[in-house]
Amino acid sequence: MDSSEFLGFLSSRTSIRSYREETLDPGALAYMLSCASSAPSAGNLESWDVVVVTEPGTKEALSEAALDQPHIREAPVVLVVGANYVRAMSRYGDRGILYAVCDASIACTYMMLAAHALGLGSCWTGAFDDEDVRDVLGLPQHVRPVALLAVGHGEQTSGMTSRLPVEEHVHLEAW
Repeated sequence: MDSSEFLGFLSSRTSIRSYREETLDPGALAYMLSCASSAPSAGNLESWDVVVVTEPGTKEALSEAALDQPHIREAPVVLVVGANYVRAMSRYGDRGILYAVCDASIACTYMMLAAHALGLGSCWTGAFDDEDVRDVLGLPQHVRPVALLAVGHGEQTSGMTSRLPVEEHVHLEAW
């Protein structure tokens, strides 16, 4: 893949919020998890964990925790990615909290892009009640849920969203 193909691949990914009732191939899930495992992480501590959710009742409870967003209940798989503070704080102290959130975000991004590479749809969801998600999944206190990644065979694409020009984000040498 050359650089223009890569940019096209990234640009063609959209958030999918409607899924066919089709199970996800276990090989596809394994591929996505392997891709996440290859993500860079602070100090190579891999301060992230993921809970794979396929059970309808659990997805329903997660949907409620996510402000009743229906795509969470309807997707065949929801990957709940958490920042494992203990792993990062063991080396970096309080700064490890930030590193764990970054590690979890990068791992989730890799899974989202892996899903896209497989022709699957996904939707990163960050709007949810942390404590409700923690309760539904029995997460320990040292793991903060960072994202709910709904994955499946998409019914539709939402179309490309407009983006700010790159220049709006870039500051040379200083702000």
